[in-house]
Amino acid sequence: MKGMAVQADKKIDTVIFDLDGTLLYTLEDLTDSVNHAMKVCNMPCRSLEEIRAFVGNGIRTLMLRVVPDGAENPLFEKAFGAFREYYDIHCTDKTRAYDGVQALLHALKEKGYALAIVSNKVDSAVKALREQYFQEVAVAIGDREGMRRKPAPDSVYLALKELGKERETAVYVGDSDVDLQTAENSGLPCISVLWGFRDKEFLLEHGAKLFAEAPMDVLERIMEVERQG
Repeated sequence: MKGMAVQADKKIDTVIFDLDGTLLYTLEDLTDSVNHAMKVCNMPCRSLEEIRAFVGNGIRTLMLRVVPDGAENPLFEKAFGAFREYYDIHCTDKTRAYDGVQALLHALKEKGYALAIVSNKVDSAVKALREQYFQEVAVAIGDREGMRRKPAPDSVYLALKELGKERETAVYVGDSDVDLQTAENSGLPCISVLWGFRDKEFLLEHGAKLFAEAPMDVLERIMEVERQG
């Protein structure tokens, strides 16, 4: 209409993904590794559902949650070491890409989106898993010395820097409250996936607004973000 400015749609060119619970199903290997450590230290084993509730803030925090009395337990470091040693060997025994995820990544790359993974998993493991499962993804960043873990925005900012992209044209995709906090701290819209480690009710309680029930729904949510400007 004459005399009125028309706001152009916001163009998204970058998609940053969480790893565990978003791209990869890792819960069984994590549970097996925890319970190996528990047996080594004669501690009670944990269920799959307990581990589901405990993941998201890195493996040390995971072990602080599963070991009785956490860091105050004199066997904590032994348990943590046993977990890491076992997980390094067995981290891909039962781990797999979620159905439809690789098709989504291929579609995003074909459409010209820059792709990155940011995770609280150890950096070397994140890079190895990217190489094994997600070669369409250009940048993969995990937990490393001198960088704060998610929900701090450090890994997101580093991913954007390595991609040569700006946060104003990026979206974040994850499955947890940690991911929602990471996106908010980074100034990015968050698309919450419903096939991961948290259910919709939990995510709604933590402020989620955009949901993907299946991987290809992410494309529709990106277009929704663009329309919202």
